[in-house]
Amino acid sequence: MELAWDDRGLIPVVVQDEETKDVLMVAYMNREALERTLVTGKAHFYSRKRKRLWMKGEESGNTLEVKRILVDCDADTLLLLVKPSGPACHTGHRSCFYRDIGGVELEKAEKVEYPCDCSILERVYEVILDRKRDINNPNSYTASLFRKGLDKILKKIGEEASEVIIACKNEKEEEIVYEVADLLFHTLVALGYFDIAPVAVYEELCRRFGKSGLRK
Repeated sequence: MELAWDDRGLIPVVVQDEETKDVLMVAYMNREALERTLVTGKAHFYSRKRKRLWMKGEESGNTLEVKRILVDCDADTLLLLVKPSGPACHTGHRSCFYRDIGGVELEKAEKVEYPCDCSILERVYEVILDRKRDINNPNSYTASLFRKGLDKILKKIGEEASEVIIACKNEKEEEIVYEVADLLFHTLVALGYFDIAPVAVYEELCRRFGKSGLRK
């Protein structure tokens, strides 16, 4: 069947629990993501922020086993009926739709154990973007940074960079690690302000890797 892909080659996808009929999340697929989903039986999507293909649960292990794929009447939206292996939302909630319009949480999040590796930067960045969208949340430090604007974010980066310098001068490993983590976090907030995904930084590092930084 011919699908009505948008001008970016994407199609929106609604994900529904096959058993409970609860809507778990909404994402996008490109042709490759759909093909990978059909071949593997695991839900694959295309991230518009990271501009890459990803499999749901590739980091958390909370995959979505696809039982059936339905197409709407205009062929411009897909419905995935799935069997989830854990929370569908990166926050640990069973569904991404865990709040009402007033911001009240309707269910408790489960504690999600993630691998402690470099993928944490991607997960932290996704939470930062979530706080940016929820900019008026009075209980979120990150949202408050976005409310105060770019100058506040840049000021925090400057402060944290100074703290890293002081920690290094003190030669205390625990202090250095703590302050570098703070600097990385606020740098990710700056990237989020400009909607620049961390993958852009990875690509730049890859471009530089193996090249001498010394000019003749």
